Amino acid sequence: MAYTRDSIPDLTGLTAVVTGANGGLGLETAEALAAKGAHVVMAVRNQTKAMGAVGEIRAASPTASLEVVPLDLASLASVRAAAERILAAHPRVDILVNNAGVMAMPERRTEDGFEMQLGVNHLGHWALTAPLMPALLAAPAARVVSVTSTAHHFGRALDPADPHMRRHYQPWLAYGQSKLACYHFALGLQREFDRAGVRALSILAHPGLSHTDLQPTTVAEGGGGWLGPFFRTAAAWTGMSPEHGAMPLIRAATDPTATGGSFYAPRFVNNGPAVRRPLLRPGADRAIARLWQVSERETGIPLSV
Repeated sequence: MAYTRDSIPDLTGLTAVVTGANGGLGLETAEALAAKGAHVVMAVRNQTKAMGAVGEIRAASPTASLEVVPLDLASLASVRAAAERILAAHPRVDILVNNAGVMAMPERRTEDGFEMQLGVNHLGHWALTAPLMPALLAAPAARVVSVTSTAHHFGRALDPADPHMRRHYQPWLAYGQSKLACYHFALGLQREFDRAGVRALSILAHPGLSHTDLQPTTVAEGGGGWLGPFFRTAAAWTGMSPEHGAMPLIRAATDPTATGGSFYAPRFVNNGPAVRRPLLRPGADRAIARLWQVSERETGIPLSV
């Protein structure tokens, strides 16, 4: 039986944090969680879009419990401030959906000098997840959802000597590297949970080809080459709606039968209902160890359970 929004159990009393909740998949995820009773912290960069997203969610669910927290994943200072604000208001976080991301942009650096795609897609979420760990572990069975992509198949594990690809930058390779980092992060975090003997779960989600603002933004940025217009057209003609594309994220965050280290994605790789799929590229011990080493070194933030 397909997992739909009607399948989501009652989430009353739970606190969920969703990054990038002001549009696309993040907005759909926040709306689905709020509709089932969760208090949703919308951690977003664009505050104007955030207010519009709040209005959209409340139009569908008038009693939705929502909170907006400014978060720029390209700034460790902003991430730190967001984490502190969330912790001050919520000693317990039940669901963390690390959704926000960028794709195939020209070479740019974050405020802290990181390659932008790695910085936003992985390092920023690392820097958010680590300080939220006490609140996650205070929940009876917290979930951390990491969003990857089929692009992780052409990504390479982080090179400790050049994680920001300063020697040889290519937009799509950098995107693949960042999404493989998200992949290894989810698997490595589950290992940490298992070692600590806690009930928290780390789960992977892949939204497939979804028709959101991500593809047009890639084209507008000019970093995607001919693949940018190709994926924009493909998403417009054959991609899933944001509502359907968000279902792997929503299922990972809410399915009562989910297990740690599992992977939810469309049945037909980039399209179809959200199902549990096998890990075709299991996390290598060495790659995960490198990820932890590089992430802690670059951000200055250790992550342990």
